[in-house]
Amino acid sequence: MGVGRLPSILITGCSSGIGYHAAHTLQRLGWQVFATCRSDADAARLSAEGLASLRLDYSDGESIAATVAAILKMSGGRLDALFNNGAYAHPAAIEDLATTDLRALFEANFIGWHDLTRRVIPLMRQQGAGRIVNCSSVVGFIAGRFNGAYAASKFAVEGWSDALRLELAGSGIFVSLIEPGPIATRFRDHAREHFLATLPTGSAFREDYEREAVRLTEDYPGSVFELGPGAVTSALLRALKSKRPSARYRVTLPAHAGAWAKRLLPTRILDWFVRRQT
Repeated sequence: MGVGRLPSILITGCSSGIGYHAAHTLQRLGWQVFATCRSDADAARLSAEGLASLRLDYSDGESIAATVAAILKMSGGRLDALFNNGAYAHPAAIEDLATTDLRALFEANFIGWHDLTRRVIPLMRQQGAGRIVNCSSVVGFIAGRFNGAYAASKFAVEGWSDALRLELAGSGIFVSLIEPGPIATRFRDHAREHFLATLPTGSAFREDYEREAVRLTEDYPGSVFELGPGAVTSALLRALKSKRPSARYRVTLPAHAGAWAKRLLPTRILDWFVRRQT
């Protein structure tokens, strides 16, 4: 990093929640933040709030390429960090999940992350340094009923990040995962809206779906452990500032407990416990 130059970071999914909090916090801390959103309206709103905000839609390769080019022009050709964060859920049983819906979710939650990350790695290699931080989830290692699509995308992010971390060892580029548990954002609101809009008819799970629709409007078992998005920002800052960042940063008690349960409990017992939560 040059003397007197602000460290730069590209953050995706900044319209609300984790990305929004991280973008504003890092800018206050002296980072040159490029906060991206999927819609032009959200990017305009963030620009009015003082952030350098651009449209980036993970499912649109042209928007990814154009945004990266614009950011490099604004940053003088350097990017110190990337925080892949934008994603969405499509609640449904696997057998009710249309292949087109699953493909669209993977484009946004995984393939787009791959596209964006591949575009910044050569730059970071040229710099000899960089940080890539990927926001996973507790369902990136423990799936539950009716979140198979989202869990599958996060399981993919976990394996992809592990391979990337190994491949970039010694390059000066560090790769970390953040694994949040319950975080107070609009994520569940968006999931509920999507779920109600696509509620399957004639499904073997119809009664379960009706209960799930109610559950998504109420407190859920993990809500007592829910933290604000600032907890994720704190983990992000550790991943960005540490001389030797960890491979994984778990946020919230359920994320820590879930990791230990996954490691120690027989699958049958873990399945029983997870089913009780849904």
